[in-house]
Amino acid sequence: MALATRSLWNIPNILTVSRVALIPVLLVVAYSPLIWRHEIAAVIFAVAAITDWFDGYLARTLNQGSAFGRFLDPVADKLMVAAALILLVEWHSHVLMVIPAIVIISREITISALREWMAEIGKRAQVAVSSIGKWKTAAQMVSITVLLLDWEIFNALGWVLLYVAVVLTLWSMCVYLLAAWPSLREVD
Repeated sequence: MALATRSLWNIPNILTVSRVALIPVLLVVAYSPLIWRHEIAAVIFAVAAITDWFDGYLARTLNQGSAFGRFLDPVADKLMVAAALILLVEWHSHVLMVIPAIVIISREITISALREWMAEIGKRAQVAVSSIGKWKTAAQMVSITVLLLDWEIFNALGWVLLYVAVVLTLWSMCVYLLAAWPSLREVD
């Protein structure tokens, strides 16, 4: 029993759990009266984004991959991105923010459901993470960090990267759906 506990609470999994734990911290800071709330929120999100890359790297390098980590890592990413996007919709309440937020969150729900279904029929490998998906994630993380920062000098960059992320989001969704299309067309 102690061996199972040790492998569950390894460094990669602790980083992933910390990413989930940062969500309420991000929200408390964002709604606080602090003068530096935008900067602190951006740092919190950036730290979470860095742990997203770092936990996967450590899991592979230290051979500490686990079922718990494979489950929670993508969930943590989606929760953090969704929380930040909803926050940004409130801070920038216009259609130019609402549409990207809806596209990104909808894609994440769609692809998560697709992967779950493909795993159920034994074809999960057909919808494994692609390089486009990794570029999409990078564009999302940087754009959200910059937009949370809310420094006028960088806002244009944040908006451009957000729309690059939307294009990559739609592109990667199409790639995954096309890969799954033969299975989706099958008749029971």
